Amino acid sequence: MTVFDQIIDPANRANPYPLYAELRRTPVTRQDDGTWVVSTYQEIVDLLHDPRVSSDRRNNPQLAGERDAVVPAFIGLDPPEHDRLREIATRPFGPPHTPGRIDALRSSLLETTTRLIDGMHGQDVVDVVDQLAYPLPVSVICRLLGVPVADEPRFHRLADAIIESNDPYTGTLVERRRRTNALSAELRAYLDGLLDARRDAPGDDLLSAFLTDGEPDQRMSRDELLATAQLLLIAGHETTVNIITNGMFTLLRHPDVLDRLRREPDLSIGLVEELLRYEPPVQFVQSRVALADLDVAGTTIPAGSPITLVLAAGDRDPNRFPEPDRFDPDRTDNQHLGFGGGVHYCYGAALARLEAQVALTELARRLVDPRLVEDPPPYRPSPQLRGPRHLLVAVDGILPA
Repeated sequence: MTVFDQIIDPANRANPYPLYAELRRTPVTRQDDGTWVVSTYQEIVDLLHDPRVSSDRRNNPQLAGERDAVVPAFIGLDPPEHDRLREIATRPFGPPHTPGRIDALRSSLLETTTRLIDGMHGQDVVDVVDQLAYPLPVSVICRLLGVPVADEPRFHRLADAIIESNDPYTGTLVERRRRTNALSAELRAYLDGLLDARRDAPGDDLLSAFLTDGEPDQRMSRDELLATAQLLLIAGHETTVNIITNGMFTLLRHPDVLDRLRREPDLSIGLVEELLRYEPPVQFVQSRVALADLDVAGTTIPAGSPITLVLAAGDRDPNRFPEPDRFDPDRTDNQHLGFGGGVHYCYGAALARLEAQVALTELARRLVDPRLVEDPPPYRPSPQLRGPRHLLVAVDGILPA
């Protein structure tokens, strides 16, 4: 069993970081299936910015002969197709076309966070995942996209299944791709109905904007729109759940920092950046393919080879970060890989940052003497989107808002 095989083994989900340190001893390693794993910071950054590295899984020779049942989202495309679709998706979401949308969410984020924490009154033990880290970003992404919150159980089931279908521990790439395609088709059938409703009665939401903004020849096709909606619906809450949950878990393990955040709410800005480095919500990215022979740390990755970039290992690289295993909210020069990099830098990074800052600050301020019930907590199956399934915290009360 290779080191990377051990990393994806569920038995090591609670603490893969010693394995990441072992992986970095050989910055580039070849797996039995022909995939090359890259684990050191500078090499990952270089490949994230290298146009000779494709994000389009249709270039992966392991999938030769396989046809996707659905059109890829822009995260799975290369320029210029990627750039065109991302630009259209960005117009109603953020700068330069809609610069105030994220900042305008701050008050509603605080209101929702306050309501969720208020719901914890009278409990001796709260579950940070079920009672805040999951419902907060779900509420936000539903509001942004125009998805009825009442439909949340339906897309939650599909989103979880799609994420678990990508778990490399659950079968070959072809087997995982077929499962993902089937689940994606089901989710897109649901989203197709929502698009029809928004077309007939557009509102102030992203789906309506995608359908109506700009000239017809400047909009996405129906298939492209469905792919984008699925991407935003899943990525818009799954990664943020991990940021908030991993963040609170880390704070409870560092009570001095938790107490400081309670007294200094402005600490949340640097603290969230350090959390993104120290416990990144996305541990590694797959589906990269070399379009040419690549020289990486003295090793040649042949053209046509699949590549996995282990972001979490790069974020603990001692050649880039002093004392990388120390959690330091005052860390400077913190150019972490928590949101990836290059043309595929996380589309929703600004929103995820704001959600985590608000949620963690309010948890620190309002929970009275919070303590971990279980350390480590139970983890979700995915080694890629790594985070606790539940985070039980004993409290002596909830302070008023």
